[in-house]
Amino acid sequence: MAVPERIVAVEEFLTGAREEGALLLDVRSPGEFAEAHIPGAISFPLFTDQERAEVGTLYKQVGRESAVDKGLEFIGPKMAAIVKEARAKFAEHPDRRPIHLYCWRGGMRSGSMGWLLRTAGLPVFLLKGGYKAYKQSLPDLMGREWPLVRVGGYTGSAKTEVIQSLRNAGEQVIDLEGLARHFGSAFGNLEKHDQPTSEHFRNLMADGLEGMDSSRRIWVENESRRIGNVHLPEPFYRRMIQCPALEMLRSEDDRVTHLVAMYGAFDVDLLRHGFASIQAELGGEQTEAAMSALDGSDLAEAARIALAYYDRTYEHALQKRAGDRRHPVDCKGVSVDECAQRLMAAADELGL
Repeated sequence: MAVPERIVAVEEFLTGAREEGALLLDVRSPGEFAEAHIPGAISFPLFTDQERAEVGTLYKQVGRESAVDKGLEFIGPKMAAIVKEARAKFAEHPDRRPIHLYCWRGGMRSGSMGWLLRTAGLPVFLLKGGYKAYKQSLPDLMGREWPLVRVGGYTGSAKTEVIQSLRNAGEQVIDLEGLARHFGSAFGNLEKHDQPTSEHFRNLMADGLEGMDSSRRIWVENESRRIGNVHLPEPFYRRMIQCPALEMLRSEDDRVTHLVAMYGAFDVDLLRHGFASIQAELGGEQTEAAMSALDGSDLAEAARIALAYYDRTYEHALQKRAGDRRHPVDCKGVSVDECAQRLMAAADELGL
């Protein structure tokens, strides 16, 4: 006997899907999943990318009946394997909470998969309106008046590490560069990690924000609109730049020491590539000097050359934000954890 059908709206669906032990399945094609998905979901496609394309073409060019017939032709031989795999995944979750699954619009794909799994005796919740409904719910979340506090500072100020220290101290943090998988400069992704799409980056941000207490401050790094290849959601960016920034004041020696520690383990050819990518802005003479420093294993000198360029860029950005609410915090010569403590103290004093 099939388990009764449950179709729930976005908020209830996400609440259940985020519970410990819940199993969240995305039944869209692998290509759709790779573009963006609800964080925590597992790709469990009903169709391959090619099968989806064929069904979609038939639907548009011939009609619904032909598309349904082709879909059944694809699904039929796979039904037993789908059920076997779903049961195995369900058994891995000892709490045996209902499976939460979705497709693009909450239509035939999730309905068909839901019917199959329920017929096999598995409890299933479907997302009303599918991923499209989830996607449409996010602009309101991004545009809320979150109590953000920006962590600012010149390149090499260890902002990322200070953000982590703030988190370890019990503060609320959205690690934008961590979610973007990029440090936000020409040297920010030397190992060529795959970045999420801007859409999935937004989904990851939303997942973090959903768990935040809006009555307490939330720390973010003072970012531009773009981090590598991903873009901050415009409503969130507008909110962020309206919020106060605590500007860490670090000496050049502090920053050089940090950059040497951060990039010292990288292959020198990757560092050369980083300098080559900013040659037009750095100038031929300074680029040649940086390359020479790298060849001589003088990472400190190479770092100083890079800082001269990035300092100018940062100062230009500050000038464009003339109305910024910026508050300097002296962090010269102290550890990352002490920087975090000073930022918290400054925020408390400012009533943030």
